[in-house]
Amino acid sequence: MKATLQPGVKSTAKLEVTRDRTIDFMGEKARVYATPMLVRDIEVACRNLLLQHLDPAEDSVGTRVEIDHLAASLMGMPVTLEVEITAVNKRAVTFTVTGSDGIDTICRAVHNRFVVDKAATEQRLAEKAKKAGLA
Repeated sequence: MKATLQPGVKSTAKLEVTRDRTIDFMGEKARVYATPMLVRDIEVACRNLLLQHLDPAEDSVGTRVEIDHLAASLMGMPVTLEVEITAVNKRAVTFTVTGSDGIDTICRAVHNRFVVDKAATEQRLAEKAKKAGLA
């Protein structure tokens, strides 16, 4: 991890509510941003910020998401996710996220990620796969 990984570091992610990010179970007129896709986009935005402050051999995995999905965003609307690192405790990093679609605040979230060594993680997963009879 680089010394730049500090609380207060911020970034902004911008995206569009595309069809593949919407619910489909209420019909075409009610296609809105699906909560699971919002969670995924929050994880990606936080990881992208974190990667800027990690060494090449490192990455991160999500360990917790706490989200309030506050308003519906229609298909085609732009979404902005404001991401801020609020805590760094060794390899555990906490983010706060606020999302907006230009009309409403659509979410508030707290997301935790854990910094990992990629090679060590691959080795650990290979050992688990072997124990599970998958390798």
